[in-house]
Amino acid sequence: MATLVRHVMAQEPKTATPEMNAYDAAGLMASYDIGAVPIVQADKLVGLVTDRDLVLRVLAARQDPQQVKLGDIATTRDLVTVTPDTQLSEARQSMADHKIRRLPVVKEDVLVGVISIGDIAESSSSMRSVGDVLREVSEPRAAADRV
Repeated sequence: MATLVRHVMAQEPKTATPEMNAYDAAGLMASYDIGAVPIVQADKLVGLVTDRDLVLRVLAARQDPQQVKLGDIATTRDLVTVTPDTQLSEARQSMADHKIRRLPVVKEDVLVGVISIGDIAESSSSMRSVGDVLREVSEPRAAADRV
């Protein structure tokens, strides 16, 4: 029987709203040892802010983290998500295809969890396949693909 995302995802993820600022996201990441914060409005996923977003879109851009709203730096278009009933192998392949380490888990547009490459690694019987995905995710994107 195939393992589903629901079996390994982090449930009840820590979230933020678009009105919160970059300091708020950094504080959540530090407090809960997470690298991404889903952005929600009325429980619906509207974006995702990662530690990389904070570095590139706030710090490297010399923005004031207290003034930068998460809605302004979150990835909001073309969000890659999975459902709780997605097979783990499909989630792993989606991470490799899109070069991402975390996937929001949604059910009817409502955020119900987050799954990371680490979650998959802990549950996978094939460490080689996880290593392959990690290598693919870590390869630099073509310059045209970068955000």
